[in-house]
Amino acid sequence: MNILEKIIQHKRKEVSDAKARTTVRDLESMPLFSRDPYRLKDFVFDPARNGIISEFKRASPSKGMINKHSKVEEIVTAYANNKVSAISVLTDSDFFGGSLDDLLAARKQVNVPLLRKEFIIDEFQIIEAKAYGSDIILLIASCLTPAEIIQLSSSAKNLGLNVLLEVHNEKELADNLIMTVDAIGVNNRNLNDFSVSLDHSLNLISQIPDQYIKVSESGISEVDTIKKLKTAGFNAFLIGENFMKQESPQQAIANFVSELAE
Repeated sequence: MNILEKIIQHKRKEVSDAKARTTVRDLESMPLFSRDPYRLKDFVFDPARNGIISEFKRASPSKGMINKHSKVEEIVTAYANNKVSAISVLTDSDFFGGSLDDLLAARKQVNVPLLRKEFIIDEFQIIEAKAYGSDIILLIASCLTPAEIIQLSSSAKNLGLNVLLEVHNEKELADNLIMTVDAIGVNNRNLNDFSVSLDHSLNLISQIPDQYIKVSESGISEVDTIKKLKTAGFNAFLIGENFMKQESPQQAIANFVSELAE
């Protein structure tokens, strides 16, 4: 069993337990459930912003603990102050050290789109995302069938949420070019062995229709990489551990954005 299969197996039990603790009605009664989510497109194509989707992530299965000292409120505020187009917040606990409380804390601090970075396999998780202040949900093609992606993305759109579909190869992309997806992200990290190559993005960009926001994900640590990806046709760039692994993620994002603007 590879790590992705292990995560999904664990996620099924986790979702079942969450349903036993909390009802859909409970989630729908939370204050943030009634807010109108931000549109990702408005922030990605805002010329005053830089297209970066920066991430708050404490740990990962491949790297272990990345950052155990930074507070989510401080980091997301620094991200927002540096004109990112969105902020990704890991909510998986067992493998990434995150929680829905991190998402809630981030929502209280910033007025930019928030992505619930999670392994979504059930509509219940989408309702959770809305209740805790998310604007965007992530669907990972390698975890879901095309029929499940249609069902889950439709549920998200009915709640006013943006949908980011993550793909790894040509087949996953071709099988899921649907109207209920707003953005397509090409993950440069192989989720089976965690190797990283920008070729994943560069090889697929020409096959992503222009109706979608085009996102390159993972393995981005240099300003020149963003410039290369932008020239290739990408609109947004999800940067995960590059900032979080620094002693001061706040200074790291400031330095990166300053260099990008030069």
